[in-house]
Amino acid sequence: MKPMKIAMTFIACAAMLCRVAYAQEVVKIGVAGPLTGSAAQSGKDDERGVRLAIDELNAKGFAIGGKPVRFELISMDDQGDPKVGVNVAQKLVDDGVAAVIGHYNSGVSIPAARIYNEAHVVMMTGASSNPDLTHLGYPYVFRLATNDNVMGGRMAAYSAKVLGAQRAAVIDDRTAYGTGVADVFIKTAQKEGLQIVAREYSTDKATDFKAILTQIKSRNPQVVFYGGYYAQAATLARQMSELGLTATLVGGDGICSPEFDKLSAGVADKRMFCAQGGAPLDTLPDGKTFRAKFKSTFSADVDTYAPAFYAATLVVADAMQKSGSAKPEVFVKTLRDQSFNSILGPVKFDANGDWIDAPVTVYRLNGGALTAIAQKD
Repeated sequence: MKPMKIAMTFIACAAMLCRVAYAQEVVKIGVAGPLTGSAAQSGKDDERGVRLAIDELNAKGFAIGGKPVRFELISMDDQGDPKVGVNVAQKLVDDGVAAVIGHYNSGVSIPAARIYNEAHVVMMTGASSNPDLTHLGYPYVFRLATNDNVMGGRMAAYSAKVLGAQRAAVIDDRTAYGTGVADVFIKTAQKEGLQIVAREYSTDKATDFKAILTQIKSRNPQVVFYGGYYAQAATLARQMSELGLTATLVGGDGICSPEFDKLSAGVADKRMFCAQGGAPLDTLPDGKTFRAKFKSTFSADVDTYAPAFYAATLVVADAMQKSGSAKPEVFVKTLRDQSFNSILGPVKFDANGDWIDAPVTVYRLNGGALTAIAQKD
């Protein structure tokens, strides 16, 4: 071979090796939630939280084990449906994701968790609150949210001690979330001396509650607890008003959405209370900065759990960096053993994958907005 050709071959090979040496590894992160249907507002909010985190990680340059990586987001619509959610989970696994941030609905997260765990893919939800999720014995499943035992119990105690209620009616939508949080409300309410005068059932697609409400009205409850999501709860509030049922409406985080007032036509102002996991965003050190950044990026306001899904994404990335690996079998051990800083505050998971000392805040619908109740209340 001629000297010139040898030199050119050497240069070409050196350039190729250089590109290989400095090529960014692609790490796929999935996000799954209801991007269509009645809870689409929440699903899109969650997805935006993850997307914002991914964009920040890629913009600043992120390295794992000393090697540069680029995160790729794969977003899937689970429609808030368990069967669709299982299919989505399998698709994300087949696509090679290292972690999934989601799902939103407990009824979707619980069956999907098996798919992720068997595939050794980390799942971290920032919203699903049914306690059963983290008691399935799945080491790859984590919850960066408050569970229903805390939220349902908090609203029962609040109804009795602060609202002064003595009689309560309960309606749930028969989802894993709705039934779970309603069961906890009832159990705690009875301990607090609250009489449960009615327990009724609906669905997560219901639009007519009048037959149920007519039965409930005759029993004169002072509070109505709804276990379900905000779209149905807002319809429930409107129909309570139409029937002259003046009881206060209370619920868990499922009804705790800024969309509630608009969907309910304002009829529940100052008469709707809900519990939501986490501290109020604007009270967090970086909360106002996050809100402004979110608005400038998406031309939309933060809804509910975007900060939690944002935080979950960064906690997963931090675990990868601390462990020096993007392989779930490696960084899952770091998630279980170490502590992390986040926009939500300190994060440490217990043996079940639950956030230790997860905070919860009670909100009241006030002038069309959700206002945090002072802790002393």
